[in-house]
Amino acid sequence: MLDALTLDQLRVFVSIADRGSFRAAAGSLGRAQSGLSAAIANLESELRLSLFDRSQHRPVLTEAGATLLAEARTLLIKADAFRARANSFSEGVEAELRMAQDPLLPLPLVAEAIRRFQAEFPSVRLELETAPMTSALTAVLEGRCDLGLTAAEEHDPHVASEGVGEIAGMVAVCHPDHPLAQATATRWTTVDLADHVQVVVADPSARSQGRNFGVLSQKTCRVSEIATKHALILGGVGWGHLPLWMVQADLKAKRLAHVPLAMQQTSAPRPLPVYLIRRIDRPFGPAASGLSRIFSDAFRGRKLPNT
Repeated sequence: MLDALTLDQLRVFVSIADRGSFRAAAGSLGRAQSGLSAAIANLESELRLSLFDRSQHRPVLTEAGATLLAEARTLLIKADAFRARANSFSEGVEAELRMAQDPLLPLPLVAEAIRRFQAEFPSVRLELETAPMTSALTAVLEGRCDLGLTAAEEHDPHVASEGVGEIAGMVAVCHPDHPLAQATATRWTTVDLADHVQVVVADPSARSQGRNFGVLSQKTCRVSEIATKHALILGGVGWGHLPLWMVQADLKAKRLAHVPLAMQQTSAPRPLPVYLIRRIDRPFGPAASGLSRIFSDAFRGRKLPNT
């Protein structure tokens, strides 16, 4: 019975469910509405059940349709991954690769990995896009980047995510003359922090709208990238969290000081996982595989620095 079921029918089914109407789905897929109606009618005939209740103004998923929708999504994801894997065998070395890189990752380590990649794939042009917080996932999902290297624990069913290691995480710091740097027998609470400006990086991705990452103060100074945040904290504008690799020399030279927080028992930063991400429906050629391997080697088994 199900031998005549096609991936096209499943894509139409999922698109109608996602868009809420046959007309919107037709526009999204660039197809005639009548063609979508025929595809769903054929699919329902093959399955011998109704997927949509068409008695209302807009099609509504039946109980069976709502249950099978998740299965249809899974089948399409697996089919896309199968096609991409097959295509990767037939294609040669890529002319270029684009990678989204989380600015929390240690740049010296990233630079060394890129140097190794250039030596192994000298003909491939590599472009890097700085992608803070969840924007690496967005860049990969939207197709702007072939790969992403991120510390953000955000996932999507259309993206393969591989944990490749850990990095030393974020430390709370401020200028040595800042009130929060003054010796105290207790650690600062959120009540204590309320009157002090916290410098934070705004996440440019729409995925995180309405969410705050590590914002503890009521007063904030928002910037678009971490280098500006670092410079402002060094200049005494406020306090904030910065990756240990970026401020280790500043702490040693006393250009910055630790901010002891009540929510943290020690000044040692919590390790952050590093993920290598890519869309499962895109071919993964020799250069992309090589870049993935090189970065995995760079981060796996790496000894984390002390504060």
